[in-house]
Amino acid sequence: MTAPGTSPDHRPSRPPGGTVPPYTGLAARRPRHAPVPLPLDPDAVELGGPVFGSADLGPYDDDLTRQHTGEPLGQRITLHGRVTDRRGRPVRGQLVEVWQANAAGRYAHPADRNPAPLDPHFTGAGRCLTDAEGRYRFTTVRPGPYPVPGPGDWWRPAHVHFSLFGTDFTQRLVTQMYFAGDPLLGQDAILAAVPDPAARRRLLAVPDPAEGCAFRWDVVLDGPYATWREGER
Repeated sequence: MTAPGTSPDHRPSRPPGGTVPPYTGLAARRPRHAPVPLPLDPDAVELGGPVFGSADLGPYDDDLTRQHTGEPLGQRITLHGRVTDRRGRPVRGQLVEVWQANAAGRYAHPADRNPAPLDPHFTGAGRCLTDAEGRYRFTTVRPGPYPVPGPGDWWRPAHVHFSLFGTDFTQRLVTQMYFAGDPLLGQDAILAAVPDPAARRRLLAVPDPAEGCAFRWDVVLDGPYATWREGER
């Protein structure tokens, strides 16, 4: 989930042209041993998972620009949309979490070695609960792109990671949201790993002029038009 890092002596000076093959992950992050099957314990897994409520949310969890004493750098934007099931029915009380790079393209995480500057007034993480109509809303800054070292030295376009919970971890969906019209979309190996063009389009947030500087992105949790989740191929 953390941005692949880079180092000051291995950072491309500009985004490369053309497209890249689908992302397969870094070799150092792949398992070295075969999976170990574990017995299913529904009491420990299904029933013992966390249940989230409004008491678990802080006053600025949904506004990533107000979580520190100063103003973060970058363009302020609103991200909003609806979470629905396959029939278009709202999914109420869904915990929606986001995390992202700052406006310079760097995550506030020690594993990110991107030489881009950190922003002391931006952590890049937030959460909220969907309302009675399945709606969520975040105020944040538009994340910057960043380079990924390796074959081709490709760049990741601006994106926001999303996590949606049901009543326990076995119902968690993790995915990424992109911005429609971003010129780097064709260079992103992770987006290229989604084989269905229609599914890729469903990962693009669209401008919503009625809301000001805002982008709308709806999430469908199941069915033939479900939003792609990480780990699917």
